[in-house]
Amino acid sequence: MANPITGTVALLRALYILAREGVVSALPTEGLPPLGLLAHRAAGLFASRSAKRSARSERLSAALNRLGPSYVKLGQFLATRPDIVGTGIALELGMLQDKVPPFPRERAIQDIEATLGRRIDDLFVEFGEVVGAASIAQVHRAVVRTAEGELKPVAVKVIRPGVRQRFRRELEAFAFIARALERLVPASRRLRPVAVVETLAQSTRIEMDLRLEAAASSEMADNIRDDEDFRVPHVDWERTGRDVLSMEWVDGLKMNDVAAVAAAGHDLDALAVKVVQGFLRHAMRDGFFHADMHPGNLFVAPDGAVVAVDLGIVGRLSSDSRRFLAEILYGFIQRDYRRVAELHFEAGYVPRGKDVASFAQALRAIGEPIHGQPAETISMAHLLTLLFEVTELFEMRARPELVLLQKTMVVVEGVARSYDPRFNMWRAAEPVVSSYIYGELGPRAKLRDAREGLDALGRIARRLPELAVGIEVFTKNMPELIENGIHINDDDLMELAKEGRTAIAIGHAAQIIGALSLAVIAWQLTFG
Repeated sequence: MANPITGTVALLRALYILAREGVVSALPTEGLPPLGLLAHRAAGLFASRSAKRSARSERLSAALNRLGPSYVKLGQFLATRPDIVGTGIALELGMLQDKVPPFPRERAIQDIEATLGRRIDDLFVEFGEVVGAASIAQVHRAVVRTAEGELKPVAVKVIRPGVRQRFRRELEAFAFIARALERLVPASRRLRPVAVVETLAQSTRIEMDLRLEAAASSEMADNIRDDEDFRVPHVDWERTGRDVLSMEWVDGLKMNDVAAVAAAGHDLDALAVKVVQGFLRHAMRDGFFHADMHPGNLFVAPDGAVVAVDLGIVGRLSSDSRRFLAEILYGFIQRDYRRVAELHFEAGYVPRGKDVASFAQALRAIGEPIHGQPAETISMAHLLTLLFEVTELFEMRARPELVLLQKTMVVVEGVARSYDPRFNMWRAAEPVVSSYIYGELGPRAKLRDAREGLDALGRIARRLPELAVGIEVFTKNMPELIENGIHINDDDLMELAKEGRTAIAIGHAAQIIGALSLAVIAWQLTFG
């Protein structure tokens, strides 16, 4: 629990910096009460001249970096929750980058030895200086000796000293601020600030265990082992623990340096396609994707493959969500807006009380202008952004997994267009989307669904003898049960424990008899 005095100081400091950097004055005023409008105007007076000339995303970045790494992490977390802050602000927060100095190499060595329980010289042949630092961890270049005696470079990620304690203190301050907001500003309750802070605390605890990032990287490596154009580094599990993550060193060029990639002779147009198709394959084929694919986390290997690092943030899509997304994209391509609208209702994303025809009309307002544009100017991410804006009008609750996908798609498209300004998103996506649709909706999918249906019938058929025994026992004892009720003593409990399968069968039989009884009652009420 945060001290009220320190919590109040933290709140006042945050408000001052947000006002000074022009964040408050850049927020929309629609729907604000008179007191809120007055506070909004007052905040504008505090904004610096440079802030007033900056875009809102730049103001957000400057303010959160000035407040500290915990606030940067809060911003990055809110970027994954547009259902709370809105799609526009979420996309702007998604551009946040940590700007923190590294901590000493000697302290990193101490923490590695404490985590892995071995001396640094036993773990690494060489342990170099920092090559990158962020709010939670920093990365060093090191060299290990393999079992075959070869020397191999690795990247070693080390948790920042004291970061857990600092985040715990600052999260307590966040919790105080959130409670104060909910108490003093009733309109803020819609944004659930207390719940947001609690979720952030859980997310941060997970991110600070580097074993979980290693597991995500390992899972993606398994998923894409047959992909030639996209890779993730292999994890060195022997040198990985809660506070340390060691993985294959990536010899390549960062994709945020387009000039260097071009000077190395790589095909820029082909790289744009590889990034987009790789991301879509992971999302639609595997249902598991890298959700922080900014160009600083992407490398071009000497063989031209794209290598992604830093899987601290990942997204998952269920099979239903993937099918929903594929059918929506296909429906827009075919201009079948009625079908796209029906999909939203079938998936339960839009309340049943809304009108399908009106929703289809709103979708047409999105799709038709896009069809009038040259293909290379059409953005799939922009399409999804507009789609989510329209669905808000029909009270569709934001689906965090779909919006995280959309946010990542915005970043990926930006990377692709930085390599090919005339990048045709639809042409690049078509092979992946078509393959998925054919696999999920085509003849093979129908055969697979039929096979799964037969398997389910087979499982039911194998249990029919058990169900029959259960029904027989149940019907034989029904008169006594009706007359005397149910009495279970210790011996009965022991017998039930021994005869677990019979108990399960009786349970299923009871469900069947209950359903049949309801059917008889309904029939009598209707025709009796």
